[in-house]
Amino acid sequence: MNLVGIDTLAKAPLAEGDVFVGGRWRAAEDGRTFPVYDPATGELIREVSAAGPGDALAAVEAAQAAAGEWRETPARRRSEILHTAFTLMREQADTLARLIVLENGKAYRDAAAEVGYAAEFFRWFAEEAVRIGSSFGDAPGGGYRHVVRRHPVGVTAFVTPWNFPAAMATRKIAPALAAGCPVLLKPAPDTPLTALAVAALLAEAGLPDGLLNVLPTDRAPEVVSAWLGDSRVRKFSFTGSTATGKVLLEQAAANVVNVTMELGGNAPFIVCEDADIDAAVRGAMDAKMRGGGEVCIAANRFYVHASVAAEFTEKFGAAMTAVRTGPGLEDGVTLGPMVNQAAVDGIRSLVDDAVARGAKVAARGTVPEGPGAFHPATVLTDVPDDARILHEEVFGPVAPITTFTDENEMLDRANATVHGLASYVYSRDIGRALRIAERLEAGMVGLNRGLLSDPAAPFGGVKQSGLGREGGREGIEAFLETQYIALDWPTTA
Repeated sequence: MNLVGIDTLAKAPLAEGDVFVGGRWRAAEDGRTFPVYDPATGELIREVSAAGPGDALAAVEAAQAAAGEWRETPARRRSEILHTAFTLMREQADTLARLIVLENGKAYRDAAAEVGYAAEFFRWFAEEAVRIGSSFGDAPGGGYRHVVRRHPVGVTAFVTPWNFPAAMATRKIAPALAAGCPVLLKPAPDTPLTALAVAALLAEAGLPDGLLNVLPTDRAPEVVSAWLGDSRVRKFSFTGSTATGKVLLEQAAANVVNVTMELGGNAPFIVCEDADIDAAVRGAMDAKMRGGGEVCIAANRFYVHASVAAEFTEKFGAAMTAVRTGPGLEDGVTLGPMVNQAAVDGIRSLVDDAVARGAKVAARGTVPEGPGAFHPATVLTDVPDDARILHEEVFGPVAPITTFTDENEMLDRANATVHGLASYVYSRDIGRALRIAERLEAGMVGLNRGLLSDPAAPFGGVKQSGLGREGGREGIEAFLETQYIALDWPTTA
């Protein structure tokens, strides 16, 4: 496959432009561009076409024009295209991982893992495409039959974040295409290049023109408002902050648009007194440090039983101090830069607030000299309950530790948040772990495991962490409408 590769995407604008509409590359309607920077150096990668509202409506036109034929395309054919996309993504894994490192900054190890995860959504939903079921049955009162059909919801619009530029795109694109829906995608302005590569990959896989339209831009409100104000857009899915999600929900309500929202998190990581501490430390490194902590399901608040707090803190602190920080493509680096300097400033603000309130820095790694948006891996202890870091999503490599002795009191503290995305529990007593898990107000819980995400499992939260689920069998349901047909069927001649 001749993928639009890193040398093309990273070094110069595509000759035709970077807006992908109707199967064609084009410039933004008014010729505008915006800059994309390398967070490891602060240097400009290149200028990217900045789509506007006119481009947004052109994309709706292209998607609507392609919708009818795709709706009637046999599920087996849709499945085959997604399977091909899976194979091509695996073949181009190194190219895509390097592209992610360039614009996102994460360590190559994490970027490569993301590409593998992203590809699996194509494979999973290729398999789900042929399992969309209908049903036929008798009316209980007799005299007619119930026929229940599942139809694609229609044109879908997506807004994805910068922290997983490949996986958050494929997690939405794959089920939509599997269900028979055309797609509009606005990637994050920090990381548009990966989304453009995914578009090129799907085109190479044989996806018909108009079914995937990608609009990079730094003027998201104009593009998204154009979509949500168009009655042809029937499904909207957003991954990002709770604050932005609330604004978008209000806009979607005007046209009663079907929505899926994957919003902020504030995950507790609970270590009971009977936990395997070495396993808990390994799990904590997975849950805290994957993607540099810039992950919505990252462990954000550590509740450690007082009887094991010293041992856990010592071992966890040693692991965090040993983390090598630097540009993501350097050998041995496991913590790259944050996405930009504003992110670093926000993390520092939370750490400074905690220390000012009495928290202690128990462990801190190092960062390279020179430019780049780097923040060291950090462990805080004695963090008071009123510290901002326990109530705001840190989105970085900082682990605040508090202790507990009473399980009920700890659960009250763990649940005292508007968020409810992920939680983690470590205990050798599986019965106890399950009891705690069932009392946690979270959509997902890791028991003695620091990694949660799986394309075959439903991903999503409760409370203000979102609406709906992505992935798993539930993932395709968001893109289907149920139609009931009452079929006259006399039981007597």
